[in-house]
Amino acid sequence: MEGAAVYRVTGRAGRAPGRARVERAVAAGGPARASGRPAGRRPVPPVVLALRRLPSPRLTGLGAGLFASAVMLTLGLLDQLLLDGSPVVYGLLFLPVSALTALWVRTADLVTAPIGVPIAFAVGIVPIAGGTGGFGGQAMAVVTALAVHAGWLYGGTLVAGLIASVRKVRDMGRRHQRAAAAAGRRPVA
Repeated sequence: MEGAAVYRVTGRAGRAPGRARVERAVAAGGPARASGRPAGRRPVPPVVLALRRLPSPRLTGLGAGLFASAVMLTLGLLDQLLLDGSPVVYGLLFLPVSALTALWVRTADLVTAPIGVPIAFAVGIVPIAGGTGGFGGQAMAVVTALAVHAGWLYGGTLVAGLIASVRKVRDMGRRHQRAAAAAGRRPVA
C-alpha cells in the first residue's frame, strides 16, 4: 500500500513499564540504511514531530473566518475587561490567531485565510475601540482604531498569507510528485 506508514512496537528491555518504543518499519524489499530508515529520507526534526502531535482540524473557508472572528471578539472582550482595552496586547494576540487560522483551513480554501483574518481583527476591535454617542460614535471609533493599529492588522494578514502560500506551494509540489509517480508507473501501450 503506497503512502501508508507502518510502525513496529519493540519490547521494553531496559525501559520503565509502559515505555515501549515505536519505530517506523522499513517497507518490505525497500532499501534501508544502517540507521533503519529508508534510503533517500531525511530525518524529521524534533520540533516538526512535536508540531505534528498538535490538533490539526481542517476548517472550511467560512469556518476559518468564523473561528478567527469568534476568537478575536472573545479576546477583545477579555482585553477590555482585564486590561482596559490594551491595543498592544490585542495586536500581539492577533498574530497567533492569524497563524492558527491559516494552519487550520482546508487546502482547498487556503485563499480565504488572508481574507478572513482582517475581518476578524475588525470584529474583535469593536470592544476595545472606545467610542461614545451611539452608533455613529462607535463606528468612528472603530475606523480610527483600525487606522491607528493598521500595523498589527497588516502583520497578522502577512502571517496568514505567508503560511497559506507555503502550504499551497507544498501541496502543489506533492501533487506534482504524485502525478510524476503515476506517469512513471503507467504501462506504455
